[in-house]
Amino acid sequence: MAKIQPLPAAASQSTSSSSSSDDQQGGQAYTVWMKSLVFSGSGCTVYTPDGGVAFRVDNYGCKGGREVFFMDRGGNTLIRIRRKGFGMFKRWEVSRCTHDGGEEDEATPWFSVRRAEKAGASVRMHGGVGTCYRVDGCFAHKSEYRVTGIDGAVVAVVARKQTSAGVVLGEDVLSLTVGTEVDHLLVLGLVVVRGLMNRSL
Repeated sequence: MAKIQPLPAAASQSTSSSSSSDDQQGGQAYTVWMKSLVFSGSGCTVYTPDGGVAFRVDNYGCKGGREVFFMDRGGNTLIRIRRKGFGMFKRWEVSRCTHDGGEEDEATPWFSVRRAEKAGASVRMHGGVGTCYRVDGCFAHKSEYRVTGIDGAVVAVVARKQTSAGVVLGEDVLSLTVGTEVDHLLVLGLVVVRGLMNRSL
């Protein structure tokens, strides 16, 4: 079981899931380092534009975990990702979590992700009909990919990060740019799912 534990340095993140939802509607750029902060561990680390650590995935040496939790800086679980099925029927079920003040979090089904044609992945909201988002570019060896809406409009782009001097960093250092009309938590969840699909975290 993997935990995604945001660190206090993420000053731009809200301390509650409700206020985080409001903040996530604005455009923002993140840096995603496909490495764990834990020595010899597998995972990834997400940084805010000011350089603070926002979220992290630590699989402790076990890639492609069956269950991953995405938590806010206060330690509250925001989303839960579970891998289900086998082979061509494999899918990733994502639930959004709420808190009632107790020790247990209530997880409400949110969306699911399956592999699609042309090395893509389709995203379907729980209770919805048909695909609502698509991840284009799920090749295991490719760093660049994008998330598009049902109308084909690009809502998020992932590419290799460049320094201000134009130097392209390693293939495991990525820049995630998220548009203004999409829930950033959903996109971050898709980044984690893609990493799980390709066993890169």
